Amino acid sequence: MIIDLLNVLTFKKTPLQVEAIKLITKKESKEILLLGGSRSGKTFIIIYFMIVFMLKYPNSKVLSIRKHFNHAKASLFMETFPDVAKLAFPNVKFKENRSDWYMECENGSRWFISGMDDSERTEKILGRQFDILHFNEVSELVYKSYELFKTRLNPKKGLKGKVLLDYNPPSTKHWGYKVFEKNVNPETGEPLKNKERYKKLVMNPKDNLINLSEDYLDTLNNLSEAKRMRFLEGKYSDGAEGSLWKWEWIINNRVNELPKQFNRIVIAVDPAVTSEVTSDETGIIVAGEYKGEYYIIADETIKDDVAIWGKRVCELYDKYQANNVIAESNQGGDLIAQNIRNYNRNIPVATIHAKRGKALRAEPVAELYSRGKVHHKDYLGDAGVDLSELEDELTTWVPSISTKSPNRLDALVYAIIYLSGTYSFTGKIKLTGV
Repeated sequence: MIIDLLNVLTFKKTPLQVEAIKLITKKESKEILLLGGSRSGKTFIIIYFMIVFMLKYPNSKVLSIRKHFNHAKASLFMETFPDVAKLAFPNVKFKENRSDWYMECENGSRWFISGMDDSERTEKILGRQFDILHFNEVSELVYKSYELFKTRLNPKKGLKGKVLLDYNPPSTKHWGYKVFEKNVNPETGEPLKNKERYKKLVMNPKDNLINLSEDYLDTLNNLSEAKRMRFLEGKYSDGAEGSLWKWEWIINNRVNELPKQFNRIVIAVDPAVTSEVTSDETGIIVAGEYKGEYYIIADETIKDDVAIWGKRVCELYDKYQANNVIAESNQGGDLIAQNIRNYNRNIPVATIHAKRGKALRAEPVAELYSRGKVHHKDYLGDAGVDLSELEDELTTWVPSISTKSPNRLDALVYAIIYLSGTYSFTGKIKLTGV
């Protein structure tokens, strides 16, 4: 049995990791979610289990998949798998293949990685069958993508296939909450069939103290309230009292389809001016206007250095055939213009010079939401759109309490200010060709 091999290995597991293994190996457990704060050992113990499975069953095939392939490559292939192998399987040899991106055991078993953002790679995965599926950072995934890739679980005769998931809890509006907490189908609201197949376990950083530094915990303790709740305490968000945005405004005005054409499209940027580990993300929001209604097309927020996000903004400008890039002049406007100039000198940048505080300039945008004038694409129905983190930020930012406004929110505000003409409330706009 797998559980026997798991017990004889010398790797010292935390008590919660032991509990996770017990949950995963239970006969009735089919889809198992490990959720909780950052660096709590969730992904580590899943990869550990998958390696044990590979060693136990020759020629088995297992898959770890994430929304973006580059993230799967950097996080799973380059870091987590080698760390697990070195610590728990020091005498086991793995053959690395960076063409088809897998690790192979001497017994022929293979662990693959993939992303959902490349059509060619996706087609390859959809043409294969696996004995174990692992969905990493599920908060980034939409339900229909999860359902589609889950069809690739087809274990060999005699093997018990498992679907393993992990994430830092997002909003209670996310499909993961509905499936694993409420046991309902997120698309229909109907109770799940065979709900005993769905299991979950909460694992937080405090459960993994033996492997963490005091500095890391101190970093988590000093995050904003919403991020501390998610990445330290491992809790779902559900809006916040006093926030400018209400969940019902977003939910009641979602659209299944975007207009086929827009009067104007903008790429709004709220830049992180440094690229340190503790730096903010660079908020990047794509928004459009059509017949006096405003649509949030995409959230392309990124945490990377200036060159990377500058190039990404230019790519998005071309992809969406945007009219302008929007930035706040007193928060990195010159930086954005200069950064974009390095890639495309013909993109016009509209800089908003804000004379009033963040809350005051956000209020007219929130008012448009309350009147049903702003629409979010239903990300449950489109694998290319995920606005869950943006929606979390909108509904948890409280002007009088939150110490800083999230970058996604700021970028969204710039976009709607420009598209709606509400900049008359906040200052002036200057349009410059770069």
